[in-house]
Amino acid sequence: MDADPTEAAEDTVRSGSGSQNSLGDTFDLQPADPSDSQTEDPFDTQMDGARLIGELFAAADSTNADPMAKYMRGQFPFLGLPGTLRKPIERPYLAVARKDTHPDWGFVAQCWALPQREFQYVACDYLYAVRKKLTVEDLPRIKALAASKQWWDSIDALQKTVGVIAAASPEAREIVVEWGNDSDFWIRRLAIIHQLGRKDATDTEALHKILVANLGSDEFFINKAIGWALRDFSKANPAWVSEFIAEHRDGLAPLSVREGSKYLR
Repeated sequence: MDADPTEAAEDTVRSGSGSQNSLGDTFDLQPADPSDSQTEDPFDTQMDGARLIGELFAAADSTNADPMAKYMRGQFPFLGLPGTLRKPIERPYLAVARKDTHPDWGFVAQCWALPQREFQYVACDYLYAVRKKLTVEDLPRIKALAASKQWWDSIDALQKTVGVIAAASPEAREIVVEWGNDSDFWIRRLAIIHQLGRKDATDTEALHKILVANLGSDEFFINKAIGWALRDFSKANPAWVSEFIAEHRDGLAPLSVREGSKYLR
């Protein structure tokens, strides 16, 4: 008789098995001291993360799994659940998560530890769902995620959440600006694109600092991100983008200029 995938997932969550990357030290996921009424237990949340993991395992579609893995150049195994199938399964769980008083970082860490790529997508969707509960203190945890199992899909999926946190406090803003100088180019990419979609609310000083820190790069994913950030902001402030490109053309890769100029007249 086959094991119940929900029960198997619950066992995995409790044991912490299956981890390919150790995030526990960064996440500090020790249960709260019951004698301290001021301490929040990171596992004391209403969303049933283990059941969500079990439902996703149960819905796996092997016919989709191989094509999805090939699209990501074989970087990760997949369950075979594109967003059109995954998101409806997530939706009721995320609705519960929004009502929790604090984020469940244990659930996030477990999703990141599981090998199938969809679980990292679920973690990113979860973090965005609870974005209003995240603070500057959560940025080191998000950076730890971004530094693990890296590829463009997970970095880009964390972008909106980082943008919300950075916009909420000057301290968070400075941390993300500093990410623009990180030795890890994926962290720099996250910094470059963290303000996508903010339009007139874009912090141009932060954008300028991050972009300038990455001029002269020969890394495709950095130059593509620079072009993406410029193109996106050009919809709100074409004059700023035109001036930036003119001032820094020598340091900008042709890809960045081409992408950034797409909507400029």
